[in-house]
Amino acid sequence: MVLVDSTVWIDLLRRRVTRQVADLRVLLETREAALSFLVYQEVLQGASTPDRFERLRGYFSTLPTLHVASPRRLHEAAAKLYARCRWAGITPRNGHDCVIAQTAIEHEVMLLANDRDFDAIASVEPRLHLYRAARA
Repeated sequence: MVLVDSTVWIDLLRRRVTRQVADLRVLLETREAALSFLVYQEVLQGASTPDRFERLRGYFSTLPTLHVASPRRLHEAAAKLYARCRWAGITPRNGHDCVIAQTAIEHEVMLLANDRDFDAIASVEPRLHLYRAARA
């Protein structure tokens, strides 16, 4: 299983051609792409119309979702991860990225993203493994 960040889902929906979208297509074919509830929210909140919202909800609700045992513990760990980044001289642009990163860490899965903040977070937290497909 690979947790896929909203940046990649949005690029897929906008039909952008990126390495990450190509990787996502493979993960979808092999049924290895997963969501977190925060990623699910981020994708849905970008819907341009009520009809589009319902279509997105219908599709994304069929995908595997990584559940957390303790939301409080997850958010505390994400807050500490954000603080550790700041202490190292790195300030992630979005605190939600630390929640997503922490979800991947707790589930011991790789994270597929198209957001440089995750590279910075991974430089501080070695347990965050970013998905990088092998290239020919």
